Amino acid sequence: MSSTDSPSPADRYVVATDGACKGNPGPAGWAWVGEDGHWAAGSIPEGTNNIGELLGLLHAITDHADVRELVVQADSKYAIDTYSKWMDGHRRRGWVTSAKKPVANQGILEALIAARDARRAAGLPDVELEHVRGHSGHVLNSWADERAVRASQHAAKGEELIWTSLRGLDTLEVSSAPPRSAADRNGR
Repeated sequence: MSSTDSPSPADRYVVATDGACKGNPGPAGWAWVGEDGHWAAGSIPEGTNNIGELLGLLHAITDHADVRELVVQADSKYAIDTYSKWMDGHRRRGWVTSAKKPVANQGILEALIAARDARRAAGLPDVELEHVRGHSGHVLNSWADERAVRASQHAAKGEELIWTSLRGLDTLEVSSAPPRSAADRNGR
């Protein structure tokens, strides 16, 4: 596969997602990284870690809308539970929680529902979600974290951008974890 090709529709494809936030709320980032080194990341000048986690999941799904068996690995139980357990209930209750408070991140949840429903309408199986422990040596999650942290650094400069290998940027070498940054070596 060339660096500009996306996975073919028949493939089973594994992608890890992550979010990052400098302060919470604060400048935030999201990312997904695929098993073949394709990736995407985005920066949000003002967000939360949960927004980053949900956007990583959303972009992983929408960027791979034609992949038959899409496996998303996330270290966020919040993102996994929101997608698999809570978002439909929030919609049924008129976007209020069981405690009658407005649901956080309603727009992202609506987009996640639309992405899921589009997969179903296309006859594709639901996305398979797997929880992985963050910062535990899981290579794809480490790369997703690295990309999300970089995006949050751009967000801290006021930049709201999306970068992706699906539009010409180089793929990553994901056979091993990303190099440790100076911040990591100094106890980030």
